[in-house]
Amino acid sequence: MKMMKLPEKTVERLSIYRRTLLDCLAQGKTHIFSHELANLHNITAVQVRRDIMFIGYSSMQRKGYDVKELIDVIGGIIDSEARQNVAIIGIGNLGRAITTYFMGKRSKLNIVAAFDLDPNKIDRMVSGVKCYSMQNIEEVVKEKDISIAILTVPADSAAGTTERLVQAGIRGILNFTTVPLNVPSSVHLEEYDMITSLEKVAYFVKKQAG
Repeated sequence: MKMMKLPEKTVERLSIYRRTLLDCLAQGKTHIFSHELANLHNITAVQVRRDIMFIGYSSMQRKGYDVKELIDVIGGIIDSEARQNVAIIGIGNLGRAITTYFMGKRSKLNIVAAFDLDPNKIDRMVSGVKCYSMQNIEEVVKEKDISIAILTVPADSAAGTTERLVQAGIRGILNFTTVPLNVPSSVHLEEYDMITSLEKVAYFVKKQAG
């Protein structure tokens, strides 16, 4: 399928829709209306229809969207044709939790390596993935054709580690550290700060209570 340029928020919603649709399919649901999908995600049916029209799919008005077809269409848009290999950088508590949760969730995204400084983890299987020394990042990234890194290292080493990842050829980074990163335009960066997210939730809870 021809690659199309989608807004970041649309890609996020398509991923969320697919996860919901997979759950619906597992429950035996074959069709779903835009307003049903919208209600499950607290957005408008107009937004759902706009996103799905954006990828060139239309529904049978009387039955809604075909769940299996829509899953396949979304996959054809946001997945790579070939598998993309992923590395976990820092296999502490968070890194292990992410690895354990994600393993097997998506056939086109494959966690193939972890990296750490702890000698007790190096050359061992951690959460089902072999852990390598941080000193070997460049070598292993090339050997295993890794294009995406999930960064869960301590904050004080985030910038230096990111520089090494970019030099090694990593093209996408999901940053779970609290440090904002600078990367070249050729590298796609997503930053997720759990503390900020929790504080945002706490703020709105406070406002509701007030």
